[in-house]
Amino acid sequence: MNLSFMIEALISVLLVLGGFFAFTGSLGMLMFKDFFMRLHGPTKGTTLGIGCVLIASMVYFTLYQQEPHFQELLITLFLFITAPVTGHILAKTGLHMHLKYITGTQGLQPELKDEDVGQSRVARPARPKRPGDIKARRKQLLKSRGR
Repeated sequence: MNLSFMIEALISVLLVLGGFFAFTGSLGMLMFKDFFMRLHGPTKGTTLGIGCVLIASMVYFTLYQQEPHFQELLITLFLFITAPVTGHILAKTGLHMHLKYITGTQGLQPELKDEDVGQSRVARPARPKRPGDIKARRKQLLKSRGR
């Protein structure tokens, strides 16, 4: 067995594992029942899948172009750092907005501090008014000017 065959086998294994993890992460988003469970699909499975594909790409281009390629490694590290942080922020937002969750799952309910959960839903921004309602806009301007 020569070295080239071993590296190609490693690249193939990384690509297959990457595809498998990306598929299971995407499938998890479809199959899980509530928002908090669905966070696990993209933050865990898909991140690991994309990481495997990027490392396989780095090994392939380093081998066949005879020069080191570190861009993929930097992308992978950035992905592994940002995806869990994003998942954590989304989970905190879901708690703050009092999103519904399923209580029948295993594990205990987290004990939340008052600063972790808001007392009411977050106010949504007002919808913009339609631009075609010129008469109402004119009335509003005249009213604000005191006429």
